[in-house]
Amino acid sequence: MSSREAQLLAKEQGVDLVEIAANANPPVVKIIDWGKYQYQKMKEEAKNRKKAREKQSELKQMKIGLKISENDLNIKVRKMRGFIEDGDRVKIMVVFRGREMAHKEIGTELLDKVLALMGDNIVVEGKPQMNGRNLSVGIRKK
Repeated sequence: MSSREAQLLAKEQGVDLVEIAANANPPVVKIIDWGKYQYQKMKEEAKNRKKAREKQSELKQMKIGLKISENDLNIKVRKMRGFIEDGDRVKIMVVFRGREMAHKEIGTELLDKVLALMGDNIVVEGKPQMNGRNLSVGIRKK
């Protein structure tokens, strides 16, 4: 269709005539609502950015005190399993408070118990390390 006919048709419908491929012979144009087109394009770009972010694994932290109850520990383990299944890495931190620093072996036992509860589908990244008042280790999906 000629450019004059396309312009009249676009004006008649109350929309815009947008050039898609300028280098083509003849040039390719579309009759669209420019504001709606820009909005859809922006939404698609945001969706692509979100997908790109989701592919990167995040580092999640889970803090556990020495005096944690069995039920609370099970809840935290279940939450960590969810993180692992989503592809994220998890840093488990056993937090020592006050005089608990004198009993680091209890913290090590608690960390071993958590790792045993996590199951076989994890890989421990390095050995547990003391960082100030925290005993920490990283885990990820096998």
